[in-house]
Amino acid sequence: MTQLTIEIKDRKTLKLIEDLADLKLIRVLKKKAKEGERKLSDRLAGTLTLSQAKELDRELKKMRKEWERGT
Repeated sequence: MTQLTIEIKDRKTLKLIEDLADLKLIRVLKKKAKEGERKLSDRLAGTLTLSQAKELDRELKKMRKEWERGT
């Protein structure tokens, strides 16, 4: 038997996999990935929307200018 490691990105996909398991076509072996195994950038990717990232960038630039002004 071939074993694959997959990442589920959608509830519908998980339901489909569970249906395949119910039909005895596949067997699901649940194993949580260790957080230390993945790069930090991979773990955090997609946690901010584009608009949130732009707003954060604007705020950071504003704070940096205020810091430089005081010195």
